[in-house]
Amino acid sequence: MRNTSKQSSNLLKLIILALLGTISLLLFFLNFPLPFLPPYLKIDFSDVPALMASLIFSPLAGVIVVAVKNLLYIAVSGAGDPIGVAANFLAGVMFVVPVSILYHKYKGVKSIVSGLVTGTLIMAIGMSVLNYFIILPAYGWFMGWEMTNQVIWVSVIAGVLPFNMIKGIIIALLFVPLFIKMHSWIKQQQAKFI
Repeated sequence: MRNTSKQSSNLLKLIILALLGTISLLLFFLNFPLPFLPPYLKIDFSDVPALMASLIFSPLAGVIVVAVKNLLYIAVSGAGDPIGVAANFLAGVMFVVPVSILYHKYKGVKSIVSGLVTGTLIMAIGMSVLNYFIILPAYGWFMGWEMTNQVIWVSVIAGVLPFNMIKGIIIALLFVPLFIKMHSWIKQQQAKFI
């Protein structure tokens, strides 16, 4: 009997993660560029469902939602751009995991705020490093563009770094009030899956 309830609990968890991944994909399509940054860098709120999953369950659940979103995006859009999808996945993981780790360690609004600040910094610095050494050179090779070190450096300093800082701040400003409103609901959901 206990085994069956554990199986149904795991099945329900998988269904919730798949649903949150789908919501994440829909939010991914509702994006907008920032006026002073390159137009291919767009702000979206697709990390919010991943944050919810990571708070209710675990950091791994947040990673799964980010992965589901990106896999669905490939399936729906037939994305001929695997580098952008990989970059989106890595940025989401760098942002969501620190928030979740700090929340599960300390619980509460302060841990969410410090997690969002930490996640924003890790995402901004991590994506800058990855773009400089791997992502932008890979794009250059993939698209047949001439990517000099100077072009890559300017793209990182004037595009990638400020974009990820702004994105983290915007998501944080949206997520903190959302978390405060939903805190008791999140605790109820956590209790169901323990």
